[in-house]
Amino acid sequence: MDVVDLSRIQFAANITFHILFPSITIALSWFLLFFKVRYSKTGNYKWMNIYFFWTKVFALCFALGVVSGITMSFQFGTNWPGFMNTVGNIAGPLLGYEVLTAFFLEASFLGIMLFGFRKVKTWLHTFSTFLVAFGTTLSAFWILVLISWMHTPIGFEMINGEAYVTNWMEVIFNPSMPYRLTHKLLASGLTASFLIAGISAYRYLKGYKTETVKTAIKVSTIVAAILIPIQIFIGDLHGLNTYEHQPQKVAAMEGNWQTQKGIPLILFAIPDEETRSNKFEIGIPKLSSLIITHDLNGEVKGLNEFKGEHPPVATIFWSFRIMIATGLMMLLVSWLGCYYLFRKKEAPSLFYKTLVLMSFSGWIATIAGWYVTEIGRQPYLVQGVLKTADAVTTVPSGYIAISLTIYLLVYILLIIAFATTLFYMARKSKDKEFDPNEFDPTTGQRRSISTVNIPLKQL
Repeated sequence: MDVVDLSRIQFAANITFHILFPSITIALSWFLLFFKVRYSKTGNYKWMNIYFFWTKVFALCFALGVVSGITMSFQFGTNWPGFMNTVGNIAGPLLGYEVLTAFFLEASFLGIMLFGFRKVKTWLHTFSTFLVAFGTTLSAFWILVLISWMHTPIGFEMINGEAYVTNWMEVIFNPSMPYRLTHKLLASGLTASFLIAGISAYRYLKGYKTETVKTAIKVSTIVAAILIPIQIFIGDLHGLNTYEHQPQKVAAMEGNWQTQKGIPLILFAIPDEETRSNKFEIGIPKLSSLIITHDLNGEVKGLNEFKGEHPPVATIFWSFRIMIATGLMMLLVSWLGCYYLFRKKEAPSLFYKTLVLMSFSGWIATIAGWYVTEIGRQPYLVQGVLKTADAVTTVPSGYIAISLTIYLLVYILLIIAFATTLFYMARKSKDKEFDPNEFDPTTGQRRSISTVNIPLKQL
């Protein structure tokens, strides 16, 4: 394989592993804030038991996200020097803003959030949780600004082969940023919801049929049931925005080769780039035109309009369908869960087993959607500005193959270790016992330590 393909695979492996953890922590931090606020308002210790368990998961995901993010950023210099040489005046400051305004904020208050429950005032502990949640979201904002700008670049001019900013507001609020940011934040919400529901269901099936576990399942299922219809709506808007700025990507998503009116929505096909046609095609007449143009007979551009300038079709086509299928499963399971929660006293064990199987469904949908977005930009690294082949390193392909192999081995071991640790924690973690005199349930404030009888092991 040549240097371009190996470098693309290596960066894809890095970003695939990295994105798993921010997709959890962004929304999980807001869940933690909700749990803490509920405890402060009700004085019910089940909320703190949920909080304590999921802060451990948050810390684990945060650590893996930081480590994988560092190795990924190295590749801008090792594998893609042409990227920073060409658009570094834009990418550099945006990445710097992410570190200065978001990462430092998260890291500074993470310790208080994890270890400060009995060491600081309740309001400060809650405020620290809020700042960590705000920091994770702010981090996502800056990263998605850069990624969106790479898809819809404006607010700059090229001088001697380098991009210089002419309007930072246009760079930051580029045409695709609002849709991509909203879509990603909702995806994180769904990822965290199904992880909480799945792991809590696993604990329930293992015998921890406590109010803590039942409440975690109820909250996460309700949140998922609310978010998934919103995500479908935002996804449609995002698709329309993509068709306006990157019609070749949408054509690949739809498997549409010819520019024509009233194109069908293809449910199944095997795209063939050699013959530029689909094999074994099954579709619904005119539905794709209705979705894209809001007109049954609307004209939609096909891939033949972009020969040599469109992404690999089969990868985009199937990734898009995996994302949609997973989203529909999320919709079905979350709504079924709400039915059991509000109409029946107890859900069948099959439902809890389904939640366990769906624990990482958010990962599947996120990765598939990410592949549609990023591979769909090919052959460009920055749409219409910088081609991928023009930014790649001159390092021999053999060196990249070696580093790629090492990355893959390490990532496989880490993901196995993460999953093993997560389910071990779910099996072994138990609800903590609180002294009823330790906190005033009406104010949520910790009483004087002299009036509290707390076992040493609890401290």
